[in-house]
This record gives sequence, structure tokens and C-alpha cells, in this order.
Amino acid sequence: MSHHFKCPAAVLAGFAFIIIVFGNIVIVAQSTVTGTWTADTREKLDREGNKRDSEIQINFERKRDRGRSMHGQGYKFSELRGLTRENTQNGSVRFSLVREAGTFECDGTFTDGKGSGSFTFTPDQGFFASMRAKGFDVAKDDDGDRNVDERAMSAALINVTSSLADDLLSANFAKLDFDDLFKAAIFKIDGKFMAEMKATGFPDLKMEELVKARIFKIDADYVKQVHEMGFSDKGFESLVKFRIFKVTPEFLSELKAAGLKDLDSEDIVKCRIFKIDAEFVRKARAENPNVTIEELVKMKIFPKRDRSEI
Repeated sequence: MSHHFKCPAAVLAGFAFIIIVFGNIVIVAQSTVTGTWTADTREKLDREGNKRDSEIQINFERKRDRGRSMHGQGYKFSELRGLTRENTQNGSVRFSLVREAGTFECDGTFTDGKGSGSFTFTPDQGFFASMRAKGFDVAKDDDGDRNVDERAMSAALINVTSSLADDLLSANFAKLDFDDLFKAAIFKIDGKFMAEMKATGFPDLKMEELVKARIFKIDADYVKQVHEMGFSDKGFESLVKFRIFKVTPEFLSELKAAGLKDLDSEDIVKCRIFKIDAEFVRKARAENPNVTIEELVKMKIFPKRDRSEI
């Protein structure tokens, strides 16, 4: 597999590299990567307690000079060539996981649905040459901790594809690098989502902010809700805060109906943090029609204190 990169030609610990220089183009032929795998076919639940779509959980582990790296996720048996649920009960197995970025060849044994063994990963040279031509270089901006082989292996496990790269480029967003493809694949960020966020009034979001949007379930519909609440000019971080603390149009309407006017975004967030609802506001305003947000917060923190001290 060939790569254009700026770091000096060297032999990285434990890995053989063939480096050929043609003018200013450096082609790096990477060695295969070896490691171990473990697997479990027992039913798994996600964080919400729902059954996962995967049929088998596989962890790939690679030992390194400075520790070890591990990647685990669920797979359908249809993704694994040579492995079925039946032959995960007892006996020896040989199967492969084929991705655009490369192929994992696995050998080992299973007992009662749990297995272990060794693997060899071979990167696909054509894939990374094609990705580099699109502007995504796996060897560029290496952080010094994950070498090129490991980044290539991660691309295969996460299933970074050329179609994903083309899709993200079609959104004409900010400049992207190879690590952005990892984030997009993990958090299911595609060109449609990027275009939608751009159209809502956030044309300059970086990939890290798009990741936040996916994590906190901020989409075009939620941005529209915030705009309708009158906070369209408060920036992306205000959106994140609103989503984290479950600020909704209904909640804002209830506060306004209870008598709170001219609220800014921080005031609303404080009401959510300290569980200040419409009923609490009405009771406080019955004693003091001009009660402020800060006073309401103090009443929540010190409910038994004499109101005159507040």
C-alpha cells in the first residue's frame, strides 16, 4: 500500500517498511499486522437495555511496545466469511472480515459460543492510494502514538469506505482529514446531515461539533425549534446546552406563562439545572412579583432559609 507522508523515512518499532522515493512522492508498502481476537455470541444489550442488532461480539487486540490497543464491536454473521452461528459452538474455525481498507484472516476455536484465536490484517494498497487521491492520507499528521499500520487497521474495523469519503466531500463543508473519516463512520455523520446543519445557519461547524450534534441528537428539526424559541443567534454551544438540559419550546412557554419575561439562554439553562418549573415560579412570584432568576436559584438551593436573607 502506498502513502504520501512528510515524516522522515524510518523503521518503526516492530514493523518492516519498504520505502521507495520517486521525486517528491514517497510510497510506503506496509507490513501485515498480527494480533489476537476473542468473540462471544451471547445476547448483548445496549445502554438503553435493548438487544443489539449484532449477532456476535468480536474484540481484536494488538500488543504494542507501549501497551496494547483493542477494538471491539458487534458483527452480523453475514459480514464474516466462513463463520456461522453453528460453528461457534465447538471446534476450530477459520474466517475472514473483508473491508475496503483491508482484510482480517482469523484462526481459532470456539467453545459454547465463546471463541479466541489469532488474526492477520493485510491493508488494501489500492484503497489507500485512492483515498490519498481524494485528499485523505492515512500517513499524514500521524500523532506519533498510532503508526500507519494501526491507523489502516482501524479504518478497516470502523469500515471507512470510499463512498463515505465521496459523500462527505459532496457536502462541500470544511476541509477534512483522514481522522475525520473515522469520526464520521463512528457517529454516522454523512453528507446529508452536514448539509442540513449547514442550511440551518451553521456553515462553519467542524467535525468535532458535528460529532457533538450526533451525540446530543441535535438535528435540523431541533435547530428549528430553538430558532422558534428566539435563540437563533446564540451559537452552537447554546444548542448543546439546551439539548443536554432538555430545553424545549413547551418548557419555555410554561416559564413565560408563569410570569418570567425576557429570559436569555443562560437563564433557561439555570431553570433546568435547578429544576425551577412553572409551579415553583408562580409560588415565588406570589410572594415577590419581581423575583429574579438568581433569587429563584437561591430558593432552590436553600429552601428552608428565611426569604429575607435571600
